[in-house]
Amino acid sequence: MVGVGAARRSWAAAVVVLLQAAWALVGGQVRYSVPEEAEAGTVVGRLAQDLGLEAGEAEARRLRLVARGRRASVEVSGASGALVVSSRLDREELCGKSAPCALRLEVLLDRPLRVFHVEVEVTDINDNAPRFPNAYKNISVWENSPLNSRFPLEGASDADIGSNAQLSYSLSPSEHFALDVKISDEDRKSLFLVLTHPLDRESLSEHRLVLTASDGGRPALTGTVQLVISVLDANDNAPQFNQSVYKVQLPEDAAEGTLVGRVAATDPDEGINQEFSYSIVSSVPASQRDSFSIDPRTGEIRLTGPLDFEEVRINELQIEARDKGFPPLSGHCSVELEVLDVNDNAPEVWVTSLSVPVPEDAALGTVVALLSVSDRDSGPNGRVRCAVRPPSPFGLVATFAGSYSLVLREALDRERVSEYEVEVRAEDGGAPPLRASRGLRVPVSDVNDNAPAFAQAVYTVLARENNAAGAELARLWARDPDEAGNGRVSYSVAEGGAGTGAGSGSGSGWRPASSYVSVDAESGRLRALRPLDYEELQVLQFEVRAVDAGEPPLCGNATVQLFVVDENDNAPALLPPAGGGPWPWAAGEAAEPGSRPPGSAGSAVSSWSLWARAAWGAPAGQVVAKIRAVDADSGYNAWLRYELREPRGEGPFRVGLYSGEVSTARALEEADGPRQRLLIVVRDHGEPPRSATATLSVSLVEGAEAAVGAVSVSAGAGLRPAASAEGGSAASGASAATNVWLVVAICAVSSLLVLAVVLYGAGRWAPRAAVLAGPGPATLVCASEVGSWSYSQRQSRSLCVATDGAGKSDLMVFSPNCPPAPGPA
Repeated sequence: MVGVGAARRSWAAAVVVLLQAAWALVGGQVRYSVPEEAEAGTVVGRLAQDLGLEAGEAEARRLRLVARGRRASVEVSGASGALVVSSRLDREELCGKSAPCALRLEVLLDRPLRVFHVEVEVTDINDNAPRFPNAYKNISVWENSPLNSRFPLEGASDADIGSNAQLSYSLSPSEHFALDVKISDEDRKSLFLVLTHPLDRESLSEHRLVLTASDGGRPALTGTVQLVISVLDANDNAPQFNQSVYKVQLPEDAAEGTLVGRVAATDPDEGINQEFSYSIVSSVPASQRDSFSIDPRTGEIRLTGPLDFEEVRINELQIEARDKGFPPLSGHCSVELEVLDVNDNAPEVWVTSLSVPVPEDAALGTVVALLSVSDRDSGPNGRVRCAVRPPSPFGLVATFAGSYSLVLREALDRERVSEYEVEVRAEDGGAPPLRASRGLRVPVSDVNDNAPAFAQAVYTVLARENNAAGAELARLWARDPDEAGNGRVSYSVAEGGAGTGAGSGSGSGWRPASSYVSVDAESGRLRALRPLDYEELQVLQFEVRAVDAGEPPLCGNATVQLFVVDENDNAPALLPPAGGGPWPWAAGEAAEPGSRPPGSAGSAVSSWSLWARAAWGAPAGQVVAKIRAVDADSGYNAWLRYELREPRGEGPFRVGLYSGEVSTARALEEADGPRQRLLIVVRDHGEPPRSATATLSVSLVEGAEAAVGAVSVSAGAGLRPAASAEGGSAASGASAATNVWLVVAICAVSSLLVLAVVLYGAGRWAPRAAVLAGPGPATLVCASEVGSWSYSQRQSRSLCVATDGAGKSDLMVFSPNCPPAPGPA
């Protein structure tokens, strides 16, 4: 055996030298050949060079092997890129009797990812000697056996293939026996021991022969079995089968107990020499002998073990019929069982490479995974079809027999689907088909492809004046569906501002929005940097920018329209009589800041002392004087009403609730005294209301003196003289006409209220609030049902409704900027 081993190694080395450069590139596949039992480190082929790689490129691009389903016995040398043997190669262990024996490998290259298919054929060497099932074989032969009687022998088996497994047999020299080798159609050999010379038990009762099996290797290996032939006396007729070979077929999924077939034999002897029994004396392969049983009496052969088409496709049984004579005689036949393939093996799917996560901007055709599919069945049962579920955005591309690439077929969007559960399904062509599947988790990585987007293009914000510095006005929010830094948004005030000083009377100027408000960079909370003054600023429009932290960063903008809501922070201010006048008057000490000093035309203060004259006997309704006041606020906060505080009760004078006209309540009498002192309070409609007071001293004089005073008042002081009854009637008629117009004005205000509610509802539920703002025409606004006109120094604005959902119950009417009303002519 030492000589055989040395010869084997020298033969392997010679084959390596001859085949180490053999390769073929057919359809993208590299083929090599290596003999089995090659020593570790043996070079199979120059893989890197055959793949067209430059020196050092194999190690730089991570040239590596991926075995399919089993541990590979070859590896890639990192430095040279050569394919070398890494462990013992035993062809019989890898492939059994299958030929050719090939290792199918996949070679991967990185940057870019490429796959090559390598097939390494493991060639057979003569490293297995033929082997017989037993070292001894006992044969009984009757001495009266006719010449050319044949006795079946069990042949040897050789684990090698090809010429190394081509067995030839020889028998040691014998005068009485010869060896007959019969070759069947399937190239199988059946051995028979043939009687060539009559036997004489009395001269020699036992013959010992040696049967030798030699394979076709170089050098050839042999195996032997010793034949012990016992010569028997008596019974001269052996049982005879009706046919020498029985051929049957059986599917591989046949259940235990299935009837394989039935053999039949006859014996022309009589009595006990005619009785015989059946038995299985041998099987090929020998490992399947226990898978069959035969009824000794009926000759029925039944299945007692499983069949596997993938392991053994043909079973050959040697059946013996032995009679009960003395000595017993036997007849023989063979049963050839062909195993039929059924679809009993499901496909197998392996993932050999997986490149995840996949960026959402990956190009179409990007290879995500490499897969291998196989089926142990043959024919249609072994043909496999593959599909991927869901069918998009991935697809399968067949790269080689049994190899597929999972590639990108459609564009990805991580914001829509951040991870895919991909299932690769394999189905064979059997009936019914068998299926297998392999699940893959393919996450999608984010890129910065979405800019922040505000929920609204325009935000309308209401802020009351005199708010505290740092008060939160609103919260802006921009959505960015990207993740991590690509979706982290920061806010800033981009541009915008407003003119100032228009309401205060000082010179107007421009201030940026950043001097009024700020926005928190992280939360988007809009805060006031300082208290707001409606009289200084009514509308502030600016842009808020949202920028993500991606690379490059993306941004979005929204317009903010900030409306300052008026509060009642200005008390009514009294105006002096139009044009001055000869009558004395005095201003109170609580003058409005910024008002002109007493004596200047049009100055406004919060307290006045006035004098007027009224004639004795003046009729009721005679206008004596008119109190004039203005409020710097707007809307209800600037709507003034006049009340007579003193004297209380029923006095001779009254004050128009909204006109401020002081008129006689009844005819004046001498009992009313020479002078009446009236304390008049001017109050606005704000919450809480603010007020100013005026003291009016009315001197009761004769009619002629009152007429002279009336002319003077009409010219300068703005106080009304006493009039005749006809004059009073005319004044009453004018007042009635004024009341009609005031009723019309009140209806208009009510209509504005209804319109404001409708606009509020529309702004509350609309997806984006559009705010219209701008200066209105210089018109007067009717503020009472009795004919009083209030003047405001504010510009006209539309009704503003907040979009943050906060309900507003008050109606704000902004009146236009109007000059003080002229005095009576």
